[in-house]
Amino acid sequence: MTPQSGRLGIGIVGAGRVGPVLGAALAGAGHAIVGVAAISQSSRDRAEAMLPGVPILELPALIERSELVILAVPAAQLESLVAGLAAAGVWQQGQLVLHTAAEFGYAVLAPAMAAGAIPLAVHPAMVFTGTSLDLVRLRETYFAVTAPGPVLPIGQALVVEMGGEPVVIAEGDRAVYAEAVATATGFSAAIVRQSLDLLASVGVDAPANMLGPLLRSSVETALHQAGSSTDFVG
Repeated sequence: MTPQSGRLGIGIVGAGRVGPVLGAALAGAGHAIVGVAAISQSSRDRAEAMLPGVPILELPALIERSELVILAVPAAQLESLVAGLAAAGVWQQGQLVLHTAAEFGYAVLAPAMAAGAIPLAVHPAMVFTGTSLDLVRLRETYFAVTAPGPVLPIGQALVVEMGGEPVVIAEGDRAVYAEAVATATGFSAAIVRQSLDLLASVGVDAPANMLGPLLRSSVETALHQAGSSTDFVG
């Protein structure tokens, strides 16, 4: 089944800040969330807040019931998780398996592919809060999509259904893409913290309120200037 041919039954593995938000976005597009795999109480609470009434399921049962499995887990855990589930024999022929790690393409899903699953690597280039605010932000977010050619349109369609803009990233370019994302987010977070501390040290009340407009205008100007300069390259 593909997004164009009807509603997908979706299972979410990982109830951090990303998985439940993507699940809520796809539920809003008409798909059915069949369950969430969550361990800690905080992740269960987050899943309930974003996906009220969706059951918490054990991994084998969740994957058995799902036509699309979203693996929204830390990148360091992804490879062993996919391999472990393959060893347990839970992946299914024709099942869509999507992971959200920036640094990996679809090759990391090879154990699931060997069982007949269809691989998708889809990373939203956004910093998540894990709240409903993210559903609004998704509408202006670009997603890196990496998949085998014949199924690439499925990944792109899912992104569009979530309100985002798909950008195709080649399998061999995922590491560079991930570095670009990490550089932008890490640099901005460090600069913001430093600026907040400096303003607080001179007695500015609510320094975040003061910095907000400045940061937004600064980033928008930098992006505009960078875009303008590349227009004339070559």
